[in-house]
Amino acid sequence: MAYVLGAFIVSLVVTLLLVKYRRLHAAYTADNDLLGVQKFHALAVPRVGGIALVLSMLVPCAIAAFRDPEIVSSLTLLIAASLPVFLGGLTEDITKKVRARVRLSLALCSGGLAYFLVGAGVTHLGIIGLDWLLQFAAVSFLVSIFAMAGAANAINIIDGYNGLASVVSAMIFAGMAYVAFYLGDRLVLVAAVGMLGAIGGFLIWNYPRGLIFLGDGGAYFIGFIIGALSILLLARHPNLSPWFPLLLCIYPVFETLFSIYRKKLVRGKSPGAPDGVHLHMLVYKRLVRWAVGSSEARLITQRNAMTSPYLWVLSSMGTIPAVLFWQYEYVLMFFVALFSISYVVLYRRLVLFRMPRWLVLQKKRRR
Repeated sequence: MAYVLGAFIVSLVVTLLLVKYRRLHAAYTADNDLLGVQKFHALAVPRVGGIALVLSMLVPCAIAAFRDPEIVSSLTLLIAASLPVFLGGLTEDITKKVRARVRLSLALCSGGLAYFLVGAGVTHLGIIGLDWLLQFAAVSFLVSIFAMAGAANAINIIDGYNGLASVVSAMIFAGMAYVAFYLGDRLVLVAAVGMLGAIGGFLIWNYPRGLIFLGDGGAYFIGFIIGALSILLLARHPNLSPWFPLLLCIYPVFETLFSIYRKKLVRGKSPGAPDGVHLHMLVYKRLVRWAVGSSEARLITQRNAMTSPYLWVLSSMGTIPAVLFWQYEYVLMFFVALFSISYVVLYRRLVLFRMPRWLVLQKKRRR
């Protein structure tokens, strides 16, 4: 409880200060692009919420020095390993000039640091042939750093609406904390509950009013920690099925893979090119019909916030069964397949304007 409350309070206060004194830094930190293809907010909003997350995670490190001295070194090194990808994202948030390749390189650098400093190395994936290859350090290293970089980018991809990435990530960390507690893994447990508290403090100011955003720095930081903890669970507990972290993170993972397929193979474009047809954007455009066309900031913000719960429910189709059946590999595989099919069916129906009427949310007109 001390880890959660400590991180929560620091995150709450730091985020409050960033919001309260936004006039001092908004010229550099605010997202002033209100017309971009992936922009759905009404006012310029600071996108440096990641600062609060990183600072709040120093609290669990400090508390661990007294309560869990055996993990304080690894926990501190994990946070240190995240700094390259976090700082790359934060620089993009401020300058808007950091190329995607540079940010990917920094994410790979963070993955390499986590691999060597805390032992975040993929040792098994439950795939015949690949598991044999993972015995070789070079193969394990490459798979590990790309997995952590991919996780960082996955959370950044779904970070489109107030509370979306934050709540989805919080559900993932809660699932990790539950299993880590059962397995007696203090490092993963403390890191996961610390991140829960950090996200909770930020979320107070992000949802539903959108007073501050995670930004690339915050999204990359959260995603990297998710990737690193997932790998640590597998590396430290060989009997744990790789299908558990996959199902737990299935929404951002599948969103990323589907986006690559859609952009590269279907449209022949770069996977990094922004577009306006991610699933959460289609939900916003075709299901959340609240005050469509209104230019009033209050209504635009309400519509933005109403979009996220749809995706929270979708994400729970992975996180809930992952926690309930984490010991049953074939059940986990079934739910991974079920989620994948459900995602594709939902996406196709949204594209073809075949949405069930009961899912459409629109403002009732006064008679």
